[in-house]
Amino acid sequence: MSGLSYGALIQGALAELVVLGAALAVLGADLVALREAGRRVRWLVGGLVAAAGCVAAGISLWLFGGSEAGAGAVTGWAGDALTAWVKGVVLILTLLTVGLSVAGARTEHVGEYLAMVLLGAVGMLVLAGAEDLLLVFLGLELTSLTLYVLVGFEKERPAAVEAALKYFLFGSVAAAFTLFGMSLLYGLTGTVQLRSMGEALGGTSNAAAVWVALVMVLVGLGFKVAAAPFHLWAPDAYEAAPTPSAALVASGSKVASFYALAKLLMVGWPEGGGGAVPGQWVAGWGTVLAALSVVSMVWGNVAALVQGNVRRLLAYSAVAHAGYALLAVMANTRMGLASLLYFVATYGLSAVGAFGVVSLVESQRRGSVRLEDFAGLSRRSPEVAVCLAVYLLSLAGIPPLAGFFGKFYVFVAALGSGVRLGLLWLVAVAILLSTVSLYYYLQVLKQAWVRPPGDGPMERWRLPWEVRVSLWATTAGVVGLGVFPSVVLRGLERALQASGF
Repeated sequence: MSGLSYGALIQGALAELVVLGAALAVLGADLVALREAGRRVRWLVGGLVAAAGCVAAGISLWLFGGSEAGAGAVTGWAGDALTAWVKGVVLILTLLTVGLSVAGARTEHVGEYLAMVLLGAVGMLVLAGAEDLLLVFLGLELTSLTLYVLVGFEKERPAAVEAALKYFLFGSVAAAFTLFGMSLLYGLTGTVQLRSMGEALGGTSNAAAVWVALVMVLVGLGFKVAAAPFHLWAPDAYEAAPTPSAALVASGSKVASFYALAKLLMVGWPEGGGGAVPGQWVAGWGTVLAALSVVSMVWGNVAALVQGNVRRLLAYSAVAHAGYALLAVMANTRMGLASLLYFVATYGLSAVGAFGVVSLVESQRRGSVRLEDFAGLSRRSPEVAVCLAVYLLSLAGIPPLAGFFGKFYVFVAALGSGVRLGLLWLVAVAILLSTVSLYYYLQVLKQAWVRPPGDGPMERWRLPWEVRVSLWATTAGVVGLGVFPSVVLRGLERALQASGF
């Protein structure tokens, strides 16, 4: 431990410490100073404290995140520019989730709820910065435990309690698989450091123990990113959780988890990817991911076609998007990693916005979010209908929105994966199923823009200022990333170069 610098360690973990401090501050302020205040005041003050914590953490990343944390080689804690970029995306998505919470959360436990959101963000930041197996597991569990609580936070609703219990039970089994797989990897390599583990494994692909360890770890991470068949918790959790909780599950946790998955495979075993080209099959983790990708894309898109509940539709959409994202991981290239991060960032932004609209519809329709509840949305609130169209068309991959370029770069990375024709067959499947997804997104937009309002008087909705700010900020991000994708991609390219990828 002679090379350990505690100053560098604190600097590398400064964003996590700031967000942790904000969680304690919002909890203390609500319990001590705001207990007698009205709920509206408590939410506004708590939201401002939480937002200030996210902004302060982002500033710390901007000031110190691009430098190599001197303790990283010893502690497994990454402080490179790419990790700072991913953490910045997580903080932005957390900030948007806080905005949704202020606008749409119904609980009286304001401090506790916002503190859990921030603690979940801490887990995601730890997961993004992890450079060894122990920290990866720590980040996964800290994120998971807070999300279990957030999903079942409205304990007076039986559906929320059931969804949280299902999420917890599936997560516990997945965590056991992950931990056992990591213990096997440690036994095989004698190290928990990802880079050292990659050197020890080399091109090994025929050891049975390596395959067992790989499959077990992928079970845990497949659960976290909601890839089929490890997605069974997602529809219930998305449907029954408080809307901001579902938004955080769909956005920030996906970004951090996919980055951890990519690092574990591309850094921990870079030569073990194998090949998933028909007629040129080579054993490796790429073949496992190919199977997960196809099942996720097919099952997610087909199941979404028959959903009448918009929350469940978004859950199966998330499963399908996990399949698309796995294509970029399979590429096992620098471009693949860049396209993966751009894709999950744009998906997370669109998902948060979609849940923001769902939250607004729920508040107006007394908790109902079936397709027919969106009827006449363009007449009740044209600006909300415009925002909804931007989010759903981005998820469908329609240009010039961010989702189009996210999918485009993923497909290009898969085609340029280093073998002749690359993963052409998988890209063809993905494009075909993307056209299928357009149908169920258009079903929602048909209700919002074509169908007349249902029974009852047709009244214009009055939007609170925090709702309007959150929706238009998210919409601007989705449109801006689509119109000017090179701005983000250039930043990603610089971060990749500075980080040694």
